[in-house]
Amino acid sequence: MTSHTINVRLENKPGALARVSQLFSRRGYNIQSLAVGPTESADISRLTLRVDCSEHSLEQIEKQMHKLVNVLRVTELRPEDSIERELALITVAVPTDRRAELVALSQVAGAQVANVGRDAITFEIVGRPDQVDAFEELVRPYGVRELARTGRIGLRRSDAPRRSPSTALI
Repeated sequence: MTSHTINVRLENKPGALARVSQLFSRRGYNIQSLAVGPTESADISRLTLRVDCSEHSLEQIEKQMHKLVNVLRVTELRPEDSIERELALITVAVPTDRRAELVALSQVAGAQVANVGRDAITFEIVGRPDQVDAFEELVRPYGVRELARTGRIGLRRSDAPRRSPSTALI
């Protein structure tokens, strides 16, 4: 099985998200991450999800999604043709005498300090999922107290070659 990132444009209507996620649940596929939000048009939402499945299963899922009432377009975001980002907030336990070291590490990794407490610092990092993973591993030895990740969002690169309609999912 391979991980696939799928971008779904759907009508911004009650129940649309539930129908898409139920489709995956009914077929026994675990959604690794799911992010949904508004687009440039107020009546359309963009759903980005990450799922492990074979190419054949992806084709079957696509056909089933196409049948859902509120789904407008489905596109697989291939790594070479897309930009993907993720946000994470990570609270790390750190004694005051090691704070400077940890803050310096975070700056090198591209993270920012979001909050400083008496015995912990919360960092914010936005980047490619592999960059977020790397920062998480970097601070884990200090003691991660809490971690929240948004899941992937992504768009097709504006300079990516257009695929013919026969190779697009919908």
